[in-house]
Amino acid sequence: MQLKNKAVLLLIFLISSTGFSQEKMTISGTISDKKNNETLIGVSVAIKELKAFTATNEYGFYSLTLPKGDYEISISSVGYESITEKIDLNKNIRKDYKLTEVGQVLDEVVFSEKNKTNTRKPEMSVNKLSIATIKQMPVVLGEVDIIKSILLLPGVTNAGEGQSGFNVRGGGADQNLILLDEATIFNSSHLFGFFSVFNPDAIKDLKLYKGGIPARFGGRASSVLDIYQKDGNSNAFHMNGGIGLISSRLLAEGPIVKDKGSFLIGGRASYAHLFLKLSNNKNSAYFYDLNTKLNYKFNKSNSLFLSGYFGRDVFSLNQSFTNTYGNSTLNLRWNHLFSDKLFSNLSAIYSDYYYGLNLDFVGFNWDSGIKNYNLKYDFKYYVTNKIKLNYGANAIYYDFNPGTINPSSVTSGINFKQIEKKYAFEPSFYLDAEEKITDKINIEYGFRYSMFSRLGSSTKNLYANDQAVTYDSDLKIYEKATPIGTEYYGRNQSMANFNNIEPRFSVAYEFSENKSVKASYNRMVQYLQLVSNTASPTPLDVWTPSDSYIKPQIADQWALGYFTNIKNDTYSLEVESYYKKIQNRMDYIDGADLIANEAIEQVILNGEMRSYGLEIMLRKNTGKFNGWIAYTLSRSEQRTPGRTALETGINNGNWYRSAYDKTHNLAITGSYKWNTKWTLGANFILQSGQPVTYPNGQYTYQGITVPSYGLRNENSLPLYHHLDVSATLTPKHNASRKWKREWVFSIYNLYSRKNAASISFRQNQDSGQNEAIKLSIFGIVPAVSYNFKF
Repeated sequence: MQLKNKAVLLLIFLISSTGFSQEKMTISGTISDKKNNETLIGVSVAIKELKAFTATNEYGFYSLTLPKGDYEISISSVGYESITEKIDLNKNIRKDYKLTEVGQVLDEVVFSEKNKTNTRKPEMSVNKLSIATIKQMPVVLGEVDIIKSILLLPGVTNAGEGQSGFNVRGGGADQNLILLDEATIFNSSHLFGFFSVFNPDAIKDLKLYKGGIPARFGGRASSVLDIYQKDGNSNAFHMNGGIGLISSRLLAEGPIVKDKGSFLIGGRASYAHLFLKLSNNKNSAYFYDLNTKLNYKFNKSNSLFLSGYFGRDVFSLNQSFTNTYGNSTLNLRWNHLFSDKLFSNLSAIYSDYYYGLNLDFVGFNWDSGIKNYNLKYDFKYYVTNKIKLNYGANAIYYDFNPGTINPSSVTSGINFKQIEKKYAFEPSFYLDAEEKITDKINIEYGFRYSMFSRLGSSTKNLYANDQAVTYDSDLKIYEKATPIGTEYYGRNQSMANFNNIEPRFSVAYEFSENKSVKASYNRMVQYLQLVSNTASPTPLDVWTPSDSYIKPQIADQWALGYFTNIKNDTYSLEVESYYKKIQNRMDYIDGADLIANEAIEQVILNGEMRSYGLEIMLRKNTGKFNGWIAYTLSRSEQRTPGRTALETGINNGNWYRSAYDKTHNLAITGSYKWNTKWTLGANFILQSGQPVTYPNGQYTYQGITVPSYGLRNENSLPLYHHLDVSATLTPKHNASRKWKREWVFSIYNLYSRKNAASISFRQNQDSGQNEAIKLSIFGIVPAVSYNFKF
């Protein structure tokens, strides 16, 4: 009995002593730019003795929980001077850091911090670009462009010269979720793809997720482009801007209350149409946009943000046809720190995409669009230095307006008509964990549970056998079905319901400090569908919710990669392979009419899509010359088999190249700091030609020769490539003067390659023969812009 009591006392002693030795404390805080108090995203915070590390979140907050003791903490971020100091962690510490930006340095050294690949984090298929890097890239018409810059990344292509949007890993542009301060942007382009809607002066950080997508994101099948605006300088008032040949921009920022609150307001506008008016040209095309942000820090635990964006494009032909379209967003956010381990963000978000036509020559106006109202609450819990939890919920209400027709005058002869509006509700919640299993293995795992309800008030067409498309077995063609009746659903009454579990998993195994392999799997569900049969989004494309006939797209993606830093992080190499399969990808029957179609289900068939490829990116990170080479070998295909054994499906039910298939994609970009005044830059892009369908024969009808077409996308446009160069002159300025300036000279398409935007076929009026006509948008385009800051 005495021996047993001694054993119990010994066990209690061991437990208590172990608990004492494992007593842990937390160091947490916010990291920001010393010059303007702008919080910094993704700053590395490391404790060398324990090989413990974390990074600041989207609002600059970090937290590390460690055993009591004395440590050396290291704070580092690309483009900033590192901070290393001793800390005595014998209690919970709130420690904010301010980093000093590395100045322009002479001779060999440009940055003291290397932009090396993070081999430890399980995050993969993710590209982050700094605004400083983007501003060194030459682009068309002389203005820095965020969308054009991501086209230089592996796995990312465009839909053609001067086209809107971008394609990721063989997916459509509609499968990309584009967020600006958490608000959805439905069209990312100005002037039909010539400019992006993002003012680079107002942008702080951007990340493109091509795979391994965190569970907090949902709603799209291919990628997430997550962009955050600057908060504004809370130390002092500053202005900066630029004057170009086509457009100009101006941004102002400053404190509302010094060190506690700030504002930011920036605007852009193009004015090329004014020159057209001088030549009596009545055509017009221009854009304008506005970025705003207010923030106020009540105390160390509470901050409030209000941000917004408003943009419009106007395209007019001879004052008889005017097309107006654009995005509007508003987001009110509250950051709250419940403890030194629990961070939260509550957001109320409004997003609106409007597209309209003023058709004076036929006497009516057309208005349409999509609005959404989103309430989301996100939490990040720093459990220990090895485990972090992300969880939250959001609910989105959608209001779709397929079209409103208004007479432009009382004498137009056109009656008012409202195409039936559509409504939907999409709630979801997620749980995501980041865990360090061993010194070599880090994982991230979780799930998202999403629900979707198609709501009334709407009338649903009823069809025989629930099939809105019929098949003529004699002619072997698909045709619109005739409704056999209708069913009306009242306001907010559910017409169709869906729910899906979306698992996410990624793992990183670190062979050494500079080498690792990573793998990931994620499922994404897309409940909104873009009704379009073009390769590139246009302002008139119509979004529609999933319903009884249009099923949600379900994407499963697997990826495997190798990552390494070479020669003391001077170079980094990333190699990834991926396979993606998408269920319920919409396809259209031959001759489908999509504009103002009140029964879109009558021209749609549900098919499937797959894409797979290999991506390689070799990057040089340090020295006077920086840049990368990115190459992608890939395939993107879709298939729509017959619903029964008697049906042929699309293309006889076989796999065929999707409109986004680019077998080869090579991008090279570089920046060279020649001296203290001159910086040179160049981009080279080479892509396989876009899939198209050419005629495979012809027939004559009443003396007219008519081409006939075979299977879809069997042909390709010619190879696409161009070389762009730039030179930035930064004149030497007096250190006592606040005014800073630079001149940017650029040439887009240096050797004037006439890339084909499309090839059409017509009958030659003189010879009577069919002929191919190539449409090229750009030749060589020189540009100059003047940028300033004070």
